[in-house]
Amino acid sequence: MGTGVSKSTEDCDSHGAEEREENLDQAGGQLYVSLKMENYRLKGELIPHIYGSVPLVGSWDASKALSMERESASMWELSFVVPPNHETLDFKFLLRPKYSDGPCIVEEGPNRVLTGGTLQGDVRLAFFRLGGEVLESRVFIEADRVSPFDLAASWRAYQENLQPSSVRGIPDVSINSERQVGPESGSLASLELDLEHYVVPAPSTSANSGLVYAANNTEIPRLLGHTGVFSSTDGSGNVSHSGISSNRPATIKEIEVIVPDPSKEYSGSGMVESKSVGTFFPLQKQDSHRGLFVDRGVGSPRLVKSASASTFAMDLKLDDETKNSMPAAAGAVAAAAVADQMLGPKEDRHLAIVLVGLPARGKTFTAAKLTRYLRWLGHDTKHFNVGKYRRRKHGANLSADFFRADNPEGMEARNEVAALAMEDMISWMQEGGQVGIFDATNSARKRRNMLLKMAEGKCKIIFLETICNDRDIILRNIRLKIQQSPDYAGEPDFEAGSQDFKNRLANYEKVYEPVEEGSYIKMIDMVSGHGGQIQVNNIGGYLPGRIVFFLVNTHLTPRPILLTRHGESRDNVRGRIGGDTVLSDKGEIYARKLTNFIEKRLKSERAASIWTSTLQRTILTAGPIVGFPKIQWRALDEINAGVCDGMTYEEIKKNMPEEYEARKMDKLRYRYPRGESYLDVIQRLEPVIIELERQRAPVVVISHQAVLRALYAYFADRPLKEIPHIEMPLHTIIEIQMGVTGVQEKRYKLMD
Repeated sequence: MGTGVSKSTEDCDSHGAEEREENLDQAGGQLYVSLKMENYRLKGELIPHIYGSVPLVGSWDASKALSMERESASMWELSFVVPPNHETLDFKFLLRPKYSDGPCIVEEGPNRVLTGGTLQGDVRLAFFRLGGEVLESRVFIEADRVSPFDLAASWRAYQENLQPSSVRGIPDVSINSERQVGPESGSLASLELDLEHYVVPAPSTSANSGLVYAANNTEIPRLLGHTGVFSSTDGSGNVSHSGISSNRPATIKEIEVIVPDPSKEYSGSGMVESKSVGTFFPLQKQDSHRGLFVDRGVGSPRLVKSASASTFAMDLKLDDETKNSMPAAAGAVAAAAVADQMLGPKEDRHLAIVLVGLPARGKTFTAAKLTRYLRWLGHDTKHFNVGKYRRRKHGANLSADFFRADNPEGMEARNEVAALAMEDMISWMQEGGQVGIFDATNSARKRRNMLLKMAEGKCKIIFLETICNDRDIILRNIRLKIQQSPDYAGEPDFEAGSQDFKNRLANYEKVYEPVEEGSYIKMIDMVSGHGGQIQVNNIGGYLPGRIVFFLVNTHLTPRPILLTRHGESRDNVRGRIGGDTVLSDKGEIYARKLTNFIEKRLKSERAASIWTSTLQRTILTAGPIVGFPKIQWRALDEINAGVCDGMTYEEIKKNMPEEYEARKMDKLRYRYPRGESYLDVIQRLEPVIIELERQRAPVVVISHQAVLRALYAYFADRPLKEIPHIEMPLHTIIEIQMGVTGVQEKRYKLMD
């Protein structure tokens, strides 16, 4: 946005824009107008207004002027929709006293005229004469055409989102789109201009995976000896192939999901079908002003459909082997894990996700994200990187000739380490592992057939092919590869390393064979974060369905996620758990400091949003923040302490000693009487994780200790058993930076 009109106005000279406007006119298109005024010197007692002719006000009576709403400390805004038969606006800005009937101050100069979304004359500042002083304000005018169908769909979605749940009787997600003016920040709530002043060291087990090459964190080779050069990382990197055709007709078991560009209007929802159960997962519209509630339905008996029967039947019988191989999880998470093992032959109880794709297409990064997600859900998952095996056996400094298809020694060596990695993964599964992520190019059908043969009767293989046709993304990934991969750690010349890797890539491109066999998932141009496709063939079952749903919603767009607990509450002071009390005096100071921090940190991020729980201590903490939509998630409520709600731990120890000791023995699985366990919290937080992955703008999450422990564990890839013990102090902000290089963390402590 600039001092002028919107993009639609600037593009009106192009044929495409004219055709689009003509179509909108025929469909009853309307003009959406946003007027903003910025002034850092404007006093609180003077409120900017707008007045003018029909349809804005209807008269030039200053007493009937429309008040602008405060968007931030210095910005005021008024937006409205103009009917198609009144597209000429004649208006001016004025200042009116807030608390008195004193005279209005009208801006100097001629009227402003906006015709059909185009501002007539030059864009100018707004000048107000206050006695002998001239007050100068910047003006932003944005106009765009919108379809009435889009307006109706947006309003309908907003209304439906606020409909009370039929189960709880209150909204699971609610939106406060009103920009409220918070209390003036006192001296105690002021912050230093430099936010780095508040940075504190992150713990050693923090989420700074972005500082380490992704393949370094993969499984350590077991079948190789300790001889040879040991480095860690994959020689493949990210994913795409411009020569792959997606026009092959779909088979009966194949479905295709088109992921829309979030920058464009989108209506309706795509569906991903879980073939074994016949359920669908909707792909929700991306909208930074909406929350999302996803009903997983986990925790109920698995519905099994027999091939010879036309009805569903419940099957709760587990053999001894299944019981013994059950992952260490409880509650609803355990129910999901049990559901994965109720059906199918033995190999279906172990799942191998085999990556396929050219180098520099994001395979290792995708594998790392998927591993982190499945571990967080309670599935025993490991990431096996074949490049790590290759470097351990043959060293890191291998030229592009090693990767030529007409180099028999190189081919034999690469197939050997791939087989070793596969054997390691299968051995681990036989010891109780559930999901193995096999990370390599696997670009030849012969290699994939070798892996399928090795997996027969031992595990189910799903190929995950990553395809990218964006040359800019490929070049970016190549640069990251040269900078981070141990393959080029000994190459001081960046250009020489880059040329060698491009030669390696060319060797792979010559013999690349896209996946057309077995069960597979194809991610086509998904890494850009601007739409793409996912093709799914012969995929069935709960866990593969969750994997597809996760991959549909993930992307690599860099953006920060800020996690913070609410300000200190009165129950915090008393040492009582749960409850729904207001903030203490100290908590109110933190709320103002947090507001100050967010205004500074996100001053250029107008698409950001604030997420809170439905409990008043988080809502009050977010109260002073203005300029951002606020979304209340019931899923972000504190862990339910059941009958212990409102008690201190000393009272629990005295009155309920058995419960106190049971919680002390296993905080992860312990469930409060008539309450929740940490595993239950993880289960209800999965929709929040999916929505955080979908977001392309910054998100501030204001929640509670147990909830933030679980969310933080996802980003930091912390084991489930550690979640109840993660330090989550009051009045501290954890900034998680998500992007193509991984996850990085920074902490700000605003007050003690």
